[in-house]
This record gives sequence, structure tokens and C-alpha cells, in this order.
Amino acid sequence: MADPSNISRRMSLSAIVQAIASYSPISRASVSKITGLSKQTVSEIVGNLEEEGWVRTVGQTEGHIGRRAVVYEIVPDAASVASVDLGGTKIRVAICNLTGAVVSELVEPTDRQGGIAVVNQVADLIRRAATEASPSLKLPRVAVIGVPGAPDPATGHIRMAPNIPGIGDIDAPGLWREILGIEVFIENDVNLAALGEHWLTKRGDKDDLIYVSIGTGIGAGIVIGGQLHRGMNGAAGEIGYLPFGADPFEPESLEVGALERVAATHAITDLYKSKTGRTLDVPDIFDAANTGDTAATETLEEIARQVARVMAALAAVMDPSCIVIGGSIGTRDELFGNVRKFISRCFPRPVLIEKSTLGNHAALAGGASVALSRLHLSLFTEGLKGVEIAVPPPSIETFKKGAA
Repeated sequence: MADPSNISRRMSLSAIVQAIASYSPISRASVSKITGLSKQTVSEIVGNLEEEGWVRTVGQTEGHIGRRAVVYEIVPDAASVASVDLGGTKIRVAICNLTGAVVSELVEPTDRQGGIAVVNQVADLIRRAATEASPSLKLPRVAVIGVPGAPDPATGHIRMAPNIPGIGDIDAPGLWREILGIEVFIENDVNLAALGEHWLTKRGDKDDLIYVSIGTGIGAGIVIGGQLHRGMNGAAGEIGYLPFGADPFEPESLEVGALERVAATHAITDLYKSKTGRTLDVPDIFDAANTGDTAATETLEEIARQVARVMAALAAVMDPSCIVIGGSIGTRDELFGNVRKFISRCFPRPVLIEKSTLGNHAALAGGASVALSRLHLSLFTEGLKGVEIAVPPPSIETFKKGAA
């Protein structure tokens, strides 16, 4: 049977850390008032945290009857976490301190060999980014890796990730834990982007939010009641497999997804080629549309129609307070404007559709929020079940401070 006094102490510790993280700089008296704990308990635990290097004094403030009170904050460089956005074309790694500020960031093209080559590449990038971080910063204790697929809840293997060949055939999470020697958590990359938009922007007051990413592939992250909705198999939001656009019964649709075949990178290049006989990259097609190329304009409008249909379906089923569109293609004005135009023609009530505020940092922000929460739990709750520590978000500018 668990020692009640030990459980009480762990609950007190987590409450005090939550108060300091949320309201710093803060005095011990204010911590006592917020948590309902005695001043003696607060003084003892804060003293231990200061001695262990987790909190520090940052000056004084006026107390009662003119007395000055010492105020505390979390030591930013006491520990760090790694957040990884593993995409089909690029890998982005950020090292964040305990306040959520990015202190180091690296980006490089994803190894086309896939599989074990990508596993090694991610591990190497985390090590290199940590080395380039502040000399006073501790090495990462936790890494959260966003992947373009659905992590299997039972095995952790990455499923439905056609843009990274072979990644689903190996135990990537287990290999990362073995190579790095730290806690590693896997999450769908678009889920992390949804969490990032919810956590780091003013959309945090919108508890029902859907984030749709359109780039190499298409996917969605769903936040309900302020919490990420993963579904029974961890595959909620895999909208690329919606039976829209292409024939869902064709073998390619089972492999890639019927919607993804008509609404992502390859769909744009293939559609333009079918109209002109010419092969252009997606950025060149956008440029062509802006210079009066009729075929390019028609291509983007047809893609926008497909995306608008998806927005309407999501709005009909989920009725979210906001749908955020992100991704390298989704945030282009030429597509985003058309999506907003077409959805008003295929859905009977207004749908709030906004462009991603964080851009290519959305998934990194979500990964940082999850990693910081996991780290705080492991450090300050000592395995106490049912306790959560909500890490307050930094400003967007602070988060990106060390970005490349």
C-alpha cells in the first residue's frame, strides 16, 4: 500500500511547481495562497527545489505591511527537451528549455532511403542540435517525434506513412530510445501541429479546433474540449483516406488515400501535367498561376474545391469553433483564398477558417508542449497517477528565439 504521506508530498510538489511555472516571478506566500498549502510546506519544498537547481530567486517584491518578499521562477536551463517534425521531405529538430523557448534548431532533407537511415538521421540531428544549444543547457531528457502516419497504440510502430518508405517495417521508437538513451514519445505530426496552434496561439481559448495540413500529404489533427482526440487506433484525422476525389476502391487509394491522390503535392503536379503536357514543381505552378497561366489557375481552383469539400465534411461532423489550415501548400494565399470562397458555396452555415499562425513551427510547438509536460511529470510527480502539470506557453517570439 502506498505511503499516504509520500503521496501527499508528491501532490504538494506538483502543485507548487505548477504555481511557479504559471505565475512566476512569484513569492512563497503567493504560492501558498494559490495552492492552499501551508507556508511551512511551501517554504520547505521551494527550498529543496532551489537547492536542486530547479527554481531560482529573481528579485523581490513588496509584501504585506511594506515587507519585501523574495520571488522565484523556474530555471530555464535546468533541463531541456527535443521536439522533432519528421516529414516526407524535411526533418526539423528543436531543442527547448524548460520555459519552452527554442535554443537550437536544425533542418535538413529527409533521407530518401527511409527506414533505418531516417532513424539514424533523426538521432544524429537531435545530438547535433543539443550540442549547438546553450553551453549551460542540460542535454535533452525527453524527445517527442512527430511522424507522418499513425503510431500503433500497442506496439508504437508507425503505420500509414507512405511518404517515408520502410519506416513502418521497423521498431523506430524502440531504436530511438536505444540510440539516444532517453524517453522518446511518438505522435502524429499533424496532431502535434494542432496542439501547437492550440497551445502557443490565442486559439487556446477555442477548445474545439481542427488543424488541416496540406503539403506532401494531407491530414488533420482534432482538438476536442482542449484535448487531442486520437481515436481508438490512434488514427483519428487521417483524412487522406476519406473516400473523396479518386476512386476509393482502387489499390492505390488503399495505399495512399483517395483524397490524398487529389489534394496534395502529387495531385497538383499530375493535374497540371494532364492539362498542359508539361511537368512543373508545385512552387512553379503557383508562380505560373500568378503570371496568368490559365492551366495553373484552373489546377489550383480544382484542388481548392476538393479541399473545400473536406472542410465542409469536417464542419458537418465535428462543428468545430475553428479550422486552421497549415502545411507548405495549405498556407499559400492562392489556395487558401479559394478554399474560403468555395466552402461558402457547399456548406449552409459560416465556417471559421484561419491560416496557421505558426507555419512550419506548428508541429515543433506541439511536440515541445507534450515533451515539457512529460518532463515535468517525470521530474515533479514521481509517478503519481492522475496528476498533470500544464506548462504555460511562451510567446511565439520567445518560442522561436533560437530558430534557424
